[in-house]
Amino acid sequence: MNENETRRLYDFYLDELRNNILRFWLPRCEDTQFGGYLNCFDNRGTKLVSHDKYTWSQGRFLWMFSKLAMTKAPLFTEEERNRFLDLAETGYQFLKEHCLISKDDWRCVFLTERDGTPKRVGNYDTLDMSIYADCFVVIGMAAYSIASGNPEAYDFAKKLYNSIKDRIDRNEFNTLPYPLDGAYRAHGIPMILTNVAKELYEAALVHDKASCPGLLFDMDRTATDVVTHFMDRNHIIHEVITKDDAAVPGLLGQHANPGHSIEDSWFIYDAAKLLNKSDLAKTAAQIMKKSFEIGWDEQFGGILHFVNLDGEKLEFNSESNEPTVTLVKGGWGDKLWWVHSETLYASLLFYKITKDEEYLRIHDKTFAYVFNHFKNPDASIGEWIQILTREGLPQDKVVALPVKDPFHITRNLLLICELLSK
Repeated sequence: MNENETRRLYDFYLDELRNNILRFWLPRCEDTQFGGYLNCFDNRGTKLVSHDKYTWSQGRFLWMFSKLAMTKAPLFTEEERNRFLDLAETGYQFLKEHCLISKDDWRCVFLTERDGTPKRVGNYDTLDMSIYADCFVVIGMAAYSIASGNPEAYDFAKKLYNSIKDRIDRNEFNTLPYPLDGAYRAHGIPMILTNVAKELYEAALVHDKASCPGLLFDMDRTATDVVTHFMDRNHIIHEVITKDDAAVPGLLGQHANPGHSIEDSWFIYDAAKLLNKSDLAKTAAQIMKKSFEIGWDEQFGGILHFVNLDGEKLEFNSESNEPTVTLVKGGWGDKLWWVHSETLYASLLFYKITKDEEYLRIHDKTFAYVFNHFKNPDASIGEWIQILTREGLPQDKVVALPVKDPFHITRNLLLICELLSK
């Protein structure tokens, strides 16, 4: 891209962030009565269907507004950045008061009532349903600690992070709504921990430099785990392996999640950059390219939710009753908003790093699909439709949580703007 093309793309993405995504959420997401954020909207964004608050999303909102508060001009004005910081403050206070099982139990409640009262989900008898929710609280608290200069938020994030690591080491954690038998390991765990350690590392640079070497070690361990144990010789990441790091036969172990892999490619790159590991950075770029290659739907366009490791249509002869298998069978052809937003950013990132034109072609192909299919047909709403059928039509379907979540789009649009402005 030349300078003019870069500028046009920057202006487009900044307009998308400001005038479509953020315009939808502000003030829709604000809960001025109880604090925190509301986001249980339907897929099209026309109706708030519940006041429930998922800690998973509350942590993501906190990260989002904290990062927006730290943006540099000319992305946002000082007045806008102060507004974002105020919005982050309400999320910080809500989570500080309501997200933990108890004061001394560093596990996060998965779901609360609007006022923060813990709430059970369905027939589940546990409040800490997913360790991923804990991870999102850590990155939210870490980002807020930087944006606000609040060391207490950092201390909260650090204690929760240590609890997460301890539970994973003991293999005593939940990943509902898609639990996995203890005989297996999920790619999502080392994947998210790489990003969490990086976010906490940035906060530690401000509040706790003594912890930085340990966080770099953690990043190295989890990123290396992915490329050593989950990635095969073709740079394809298996979503599930055995607890002893062996391949799993059948649908459970022989499927890939292209969106997950693309997102993790830039997590791994971030770690490689901080660790000064050029080989790891090159591997990250190869993961991104290969994930798109096997994930792109040549028949209908867009990126499939799940594919076979060779990119062919999945075979559904598995008799496994693992929830992950049920998810793959029922949603392999879905086209998800977050997958495509991750691809927009990762393709531009690796194009800038490698100068390989193939990444620009990936971006342009994805760009055309996104803005022909995910853009809300109701211009007064603006926010993207979250989930489409394989053919590209909107569908009312829950993806993990019954929420509409701005995290991926906002994060990727912001990262793209920062990347293109350098």
